[in-house]
Amino acid sequence: MEQSSILEMIGIKKSFNQVEVLHGVDLTLHKGEIHALLGENGAGKSTLMNILGGVHQPDDGQIKLDGQSSKMENPRISQEHGVSFIHQELNVVTDLTIYENMFLGSELRNKWGMLDVKEMSRQTNEVLSKLGVHISPKTYVRELETSYKQMIEIAKALLRDSKIIIMDEPTTSLTDNEVNQLFELMRSLKKSGVSIIYISHKLKEIKSVCDRYTVLRDGDLVGDGRMQDTNLEEITQLMVGKSVSTDAFHHRKSTSEGNVLKVKNLTSSEGLYRNINFSIAKGEVVGFTGLAGDGRTELFESIFGFRKKYSGAIEVNGHPVHINHPKKAVQAGIGFVPKNRKENAIIKDLSVIQNMSLSSMGNFEKNGFIHSKSERDKFQHYKDQLNIKVHDPNVTIDSLSGGNQQKVVIAKWLEVDADIIIFDNPTQGIDVGAKNEIYQHIMNLADQGKSIIILSSEAPEILRVCDRVNIMFHGEITGRFNREELNEEIIMEYATGSKREAENVD
Repeated sequence: MEQSSILEMIGIKKSFNQVEVLHGVDLTLHKGEIHALLGENGAGKSTLMNILGGVHQPDDGQIKLDGQSSKMENPRISQEHGVSFIHQELNVVTDLTIYENMFLGSELRNKWGMLDVKEMSRQTNEVLSKLGVHISPKTYVRELETSYKQMIEIAKALLRDSKIIIMDEPTTSLTDNEVNQLFELMRSLKKSGVSIIYISHKLKEIKSVCDRYTVLRDGDLVGDGRMQDTNLEEITQLMVGKSVSTDAFHHRKSTSEGNVLKVKNLTSSEGLYRNINFSIAKGEVVGFTGLAGDGRTELFESIFGFRKKYSGAIEVNGHPVHINHPKKAVQAGIGFVPKNRKENAIIKDLSVIQNMSLSSMGNFEKNGFIHSKSERDKFQHYKDQLNIKVHDPNVTIDSLSGGNQQKVVIAKWLEVDADIIIFDNPTQGIDVGAKNEIYQHIMNLADQGKSIIILSSEAPEILRVCDRVNIMFHGEITGRFNREELNEEIIMEYATGSKREAENVD
């Protein structure tokens, strides 16, 4: 039976600065379906959804809701039409409580005109319970883990009784258990007639939860259909315009030598990790993986000087170092690409070129002034080397796709000339094509003698790029393996604590 269409976007065109980014795109969404919107970073997905969400206005084309032509003149009108947009970049106010975030702009009042805190808290509890989240509505958002902030965004959409929910990379910060809860909720919403547009680069998730798909490439519609009629290889080929293997290993012969970094008995005074011992050689790629709460991020935040409360010893090139500030880490030759790119790795109001040179201004300083030509020449070098797609390096970095922002962050540490580079979730929120490029750049850095540390919860990523792997569980290293000894099943056994090494020594 033919499903009724709740949404039709017909011939949507949009240009920015005289550059057309959408070339007459069509999208049809049926009532009660989960629809995957796919494409590489920069393909036009976010622009198309921002038009539906009322953030941008189309230059041409038409939007129909339930067969009626509609104009989304601003986000509020879009919400009044029953459209909720859960953005990849979280829109929560950290200095407000959970219930205040839930009702921001639509607060409930009692008959005396006072804020009805009791009722807002009750409704917040009710919606969060549907997501399997049990936490006080009066908790301040700043106290929450990123995964809970993501759940609040989803809960806000449920609270509005939305007919169409746009989810942009909703599982990026969620644990496996939380992802499963989200998918169950999505299927429940689908049964109740809610339609979901699901944007993700995790193609296995797409295949498991979505009914139909639309693929954009360079602003054009290049494919759509039922998910059951295609496979991941065909979708990948549509996305990038060529066949790209998503599972192939990077076969490289490690030319590692000597110990560049050695950690002895590192223990967090806050109980985040304990008795950590490992070493990394020059030209080696070493992975750290596990499940949420395994302590790997906190461990390397300590090694980089973000966290100061720890005991144990750190040696760089055979010399003990005391790192109590990121500046000390940089001086020791350590670079860090954090997982929350928007929050910790870039300054969105600065230009692309300024973000690249931020940590190495001395390289471009002459008589107290920045030598602009040297800075531009160096950026052009990294632009070519890393294939950074930007027409003008003076635009703000937030105008770039996630993959290109990540390449700028990598360029920053290349310019600092760090010998040891820590990548925390290096391809988070990045499409399959850009992932392959980043993996290749990591391999190239190792071949040049850089020591690379990869922190990732994605087993295929760890298996693909690392020479050796450390598996963590509850703040301890429970297993150490060479890549050829590993598979996803072994990783899960040690990451859940069901297996562990007899002794935790390097």
